[in-house]
Amino acid sequence: MSTASIPTSGAPAWEITESRTADVGGVVVRRALPRRGRRTVGAWCFADHMGPTSGSRGLNIGPHPHIGLQTVTWLFEGEVLHRDSLGSEQPIRPGQLNLMTAGRGVSHAEETSSASAPPVHGMQLWVAQPSSTRDGDPAFEHQSELPAVELAGCRGTVLVGSLAGVRSPARADSDHFGADLVLEGETTVPVAIDHEHALVVASGRVRLGTSVVEPGHLAYLGRGRDELHLEVVAPARALLLGGSPFPEEVMMWWNYVARSTREITQAHRDWSTRSGRFGRVVSALAPIDVDPPPWDDEVTPGSRP
Repeated sequence: MSTASIPTSGAPAWEITESRTADVGGVVVRRALPRRGRRTVGAWCFADHMGPTSGSRGLNIGPHPHIGLQTVTWLFEGEVLHRDSLGSEQPIRPGQLNLMTAGRGVSHAEETSSASAPPVHGMQLWVAQPSSTRDGDPAFEHQSELPAVELAGCRGTVLVGSLAGVRSPARADSDHFGADLVLEGETTVPVAIDHEHALVVASGRVRLGTSVVEPGHLAYLGRGRDELHLEVVAPARALLLGGSPFPEEVMMWWNYVARSTREITQAHRDWSTRSGRFGRVVSALAPIDVDPPPWDDEVTPGSRP
C-alpha cells in the first residue's frame, strides 16, 4: 500500500510502501522488496528485514539453491553460520559482510550457531547479476572489516559499492551500492543524481520531508536527487540502497533470478533431481524442496533420476 507518492510533476519519485510479513527458517521477516509495482531498486531485487528473534529461537534455513544473484547478509545483532556447496563455512557477526555469488548455480544453508546464541537481527538482500556474470562461476567472500562514512548526525558503513567517496572492497557486478546508516540527528547524505534510491528502516523512525518511515516500510526515492536529507524522530538505523536502474527485465521465482520461465524450469528440475548442478552443502539441516513452478508439473520435489 502506498502512503506517499510523487509530490509534483517532474519531481523525483517519493513512495512509501508496506513490507510483507513472511516466515523464513522460523524467523519472522518483513519483505520490503520485491513488491507489486516495484521489482528492483538498482540491481537490488530482494530485501528481507529479519528479526530480532526472541528467546532461543534462531535462524535455521536448510540447504537451498540459487541462480543469477548475489546474497548479501548483514547483521545488526547476533551470529549466523553460513555453509555452502563451495565448501565455505563462515560465521558472520555484526559489522561483517557475507556475499555469495550464485552465477550458474550454488546452494547454501544459514544456521544459528547454538541454541544459546543471542537474538538475530539483520538484513538479507539479493542483487540481480547482469548477463555478463550471471552464468559464471559461483563464489563466496567474507569481509570482516568495511569502510566507514562520517557525516553530521550519521555514522555509515559502506557494504557494497561507494557512498560519499568511500568504496567497499566487496564485489559489485553492476553500478549499485548499499550502506548501513546509524542516524542520531539531522543529516544530509550525498548521492548520485542518476541513481535510484530506497531506504529500509531497521529501528527507530526517520523523517523524509513530511513523511515518517519506520520498520515495516520501504521508502522509494527514485532518481534526480544529489542528496538525501534525513531527520530522526527517534535514534534510528537504516539501510540505504541504490544504483543505476537495472537495464534488464528480471524474472524471479522462489530462489532463482533469471530472464525466462525456461531458465527457472531447468534450474528447479536440476535442484529437485539433485543433478549435481548446485553441489552439496554439509549441514545437519534437511535440504529445502518446494513444488515446481506453476507452469511445470513434470518434476516431484525431492525426486531422484
